Amino acid sequence: MNVFFFGSLIEGTTTPGLQSDADSVISINNYNVIQDWSEWEYGKFNLLMIQNENVSPGYCLLQVLRDDAPQSRVVETNDDSNRDRMGRKLLKNTMFDGLHDTVRNGPAHSFQGVPGIEDSDFVAALPCHLRPVQARHWLNQHREEHWPTSDMIQYCSYTRCFVVGVGKTGSANEIFEWRISTSFAERFLMFNLNITQIRCYVLMKMILKTFIKQRFPHSISSFMCKTVLLHCISYTRSDAWKENTLFTCLSLCLSRLYNCVQNEYCPHFFITQNNLMSGRFTPETKPLILETLRYVTERSERALLEIECDCFGSFLQSSLNGIEIYIPAHYIPTFIAWKMLENTALAISIHVKIMLRDVNNLSPRLAMQKLLTFISNHHIENFIFKNRKAYRLLSRYLFSTLGSILASSNINKQDKLAFKKALSCMLLGLDTDVASGKLKLASMFYCTGDNVRTELILKNIEECYDLSVVEPMCGCYSFEKSPRRDSFNRLCYESNEECTLLKYITAPCVCFIRCEINCCPLELQHEMFRSTQEDLAYRRRVDKWMDMSVVDSLPYFYFLQYKTYSRLGRQDDKQKALTYIARTIDVEPNLGHSETALNLLGQCMEEESHVEDAFKCYVRSLQIRGQNNSAKVHICKLLNKVINN
Repeated sequence: MNVFFFGSLIEGTTTPGLQSDADSVISINNYNVIQDWSEWEYGKFNLLMIQNENVSPGYCLLQVLRDDAPQSRVVETNDDSNRDRMGRKLLKNTMFDGLHDTVRNGPAHSFQGVPGIEDSDFVAALPCHLRPVQARHWLNQHREEHWPTSDMIQYCSYTRCFVVGVGKTGSANEIFEWRISTSFAERFLMFNLNITQIRCYVLMKMILKTFIKQRFPHSISSFMCKTVLLHCISYTRSDAWKENTLFTCLSLCLSRLYNCVQNEYCPHFFITQNNLMSGRFTPETKPLILETLRYVTERSERALLEIECDCFGSFLQSSLNGIEIYIPAHYIPTFIAWKMLENTALAISIHVKIMLRDVNNLSPRLAMQKLLTFISNHHIENFIFKNRKAYRLLSRYLFSTLGSILASSNINKQDKLAFKKALSCMLLGLDTDVASGKLKLASMFYCTGDNVRTELILKNIEECYDLSVVEPMCGCYSFEKSPRRDSFNRLCYESNEECTLLKYITAPCVCFIRCEINCCPLELQHEMFRSTQEDLAYRRRVDKWMDMSVVDSLPYFYFLQYKTYSRLGRQDDKQKALTYIARTIDVEPNLGHSETALNLLGQCMEEESHVEDAFKCYVRSLQIRGQNNSAKVHICKLLNKVINN
């Protein structure tokens, strides 16, 4: 499968206040949607697209074909559920229903209502490599137009389409119809808009959210606004869309939108036979929507001042009153710079976690073989695409884990050669970021009892970890993050090399898989077994990281300091490290695993014989993550200890 991203976030046609979703389409490639028998492919799930007078415009039926011969698949005589009146076997558009942990909304599947997880949508789609017949009419209609240009039309004619699993509401074939999606061509046209056209679209969405969405949430969609905009651009001259004509252009689009609602007719830009507003309005709501649209069209100056989204109306009023609103010139470039670096760091973290969770339950030998295969495949792919920086970053994280597995497997065998190989691998992972690779190396020395070298590495981390700059980066799951530090943002803005900067100002979480268990401190090993049988019911597929020990770098660094200084008998340094663990949990807002840090702190408190403080740590941990949390085990052990003593 391939994943493609569409929508406002990709187009740059949104604002923070509009709260646009990241729209993703998952194209399932072992399906082959064809329009002619000559396109049939052996071994694939072939589907013949059917478009006739009985199918809603913009939709199609999918006839199931054989995968071993270009022939129709025979329908069993007792199976009428997937057969039409002509006896053809059709594919239902409900085939993706019941996907794990999702809620269906039209063609989209949503992850919703999971605490600490951002809601996200995706559409499962089947690829169609040739433009459907209904969309080809658009190419002929626009041959003589000034926009889109001939080059743009030619590009659109070669873009692929999708079919997505939703039928026309009220259609006789609703359960068998698949909607034709022209997302690639739409995205291409949006990429070719000028700044005035983009601003016009954003203002339309702001007006929609302020005046329509709250009262009539399922009436006019952002896609309808986009379609209206594209139609308006296509029948006006290009020189009409200038920065000093924004207000006029907005009025034009709002008037067109009003007419569409009044006539209940808004043709799809590419498949004009598809009326987007068919059956969209009830007799009760339509007059109210028209009244609202008449107000924003005829009194658009006042309507703009009433926009609450992003405080737009207030800013506009201040500007009209001659009040200068100062926005630093570097604000937007700085935002883009730190967001790019953050996304790069999180993408690498997520990619590494996916690889590690695939080998987590394997034997050490098989895990090492699979990791080496991962590294080898990445080397080949990145050599082809010349993206050597990405390869180096990913491979170094994996080499660090390879070394740790090798050391864990031989920790009790006194095999000096194996230990030397393990050390060589782990040294390759030291420069990935500020702390995580070094902390794994320090953990290995700590677990072998080499306190001197453990302390030496921890001192190096302390020198490199600038608390005023470095940001934790957790890619295990999605959660709402606080604004990054100003010094972090400034360095991102001043540097033009994200991959180099990653090793100086980012600290991903430290991860141990089960075959590294002997290189993982005992207190952290409990995290590998955090889920009871009951807890598993609260887990999703993406929660496989919970079978590993994962902890944020900074609190784990102070924990290792505490344990090392305890062994060395340095009481003052040990107490200082204990204080720092507690302070980090309280003041660092972007920790991804605060509950794990609290579990470590609680075990330190037990070691200090502070039973009540330890209990409070575990309770706080459970308040953060009520299920799949080893704090339950720690509380049971603590109560057992108290009762027996």
